[in-house]
Amino acid sequence: MRLRSLTGPWPFLITAVGLGAVLSQGCATSVRQVERFVHYPVGFVERGVASWYGPGFHGNKTANGERYDMYALTAAHRTLPLGSVAVIHSLTSGRHVMVRINDRGPFAKGRILDLSLAGAQALGMIGNGTDQVELRVVRYEPRPEGMGALRVQAGSFADLRNAQALLARIQRDFIDGRIVDTDLPEGRRYRVQVGRFLVEPDAHKASTSLDRMFRLQSFVVRDDG
Repeated sequence: MRLRSLTGPWPFLITAVGLGAVLSQGCATSVRQVERFVHYPVGFVERGVASWYGPGFHGNKTANGERYDMYALTAAHRTLPLGSVAVIHSLTSGRHVMVRINDRGPFAKGRILDLSLAGAQALGMIGNGTDQVELRVVRYEPRPEGMGALRVQAGSFADLRNAQALLARIQRDFIDGRIVDTDLPEGRRYRVQVGRFLVEPDAHKASTSLDRMFRLQSFVVRDDG
């Protein structure tokens, strides 16, 4: 997957101290309490809806530089560090499968994981397309470059002008705004992202504030650079 910044890099990270510049007081939300501790992400647990992706992406470059193989046991997650190995347990069928996180996604609100075709077949979810699952990280194989910062994705557009218009609306209240483009099977998409965060609670608070202020459906993604 090709990812290119249209606005250039930003030199600093937003931490809990700097959140006052982008968040209104009194903002509260239910978030996953995940910190950047030494053994992160081993032990991370998450429940939600999983989907799968297959033929249209087969052979495309994944976020870690590999070519996507829909017959391998891999998956895409928006924030888990690449190289995380997770057991995915179907809360519907009781089946489970172990997968390696090597890509980013799903880029749809309300879903937590995109399984490869092989992973989806192991859980028996091909026909339904989605499934309720529990994800548990059991191993982590870190990359030399480490983990990237977290960003809030505010929107994705086929037209660059629409992305620029959204960025212009929100960048006065949310710093570190940028537009990145990526090539998908259905064409090029322009993604509007703001902020750089070290921990997920801060990023999720910013996402909640952004949605409230601009009536969006944003979500948190990890920037792998």
